[in-house]
Amino acid sequence: MNATGMTYLGYVVAAYAVFAVVLLWDLAAPLLRIRRVLRNVRLRARRAAAKDAPLPPELQR
Repeated sequence: MNATGMTYLGYVVAAYAVFAVVLLWDLAAPLLRIRRVLRNVRLRARRAAAKDAPLPPELQR
């Protein structure tokens, strides 16, 4: 402790915690975006395949 009885431990711990959160977000954000884009591509491909599929007989009127 210094002369005023205060330490910088809380500041240092908070700074490392913020750093860790930002680092994790920098890792997670691109991965989440890739998952979302791949999901959209799969859904779009499924819709395109469904368009080309023939209609069932009960819907061919």
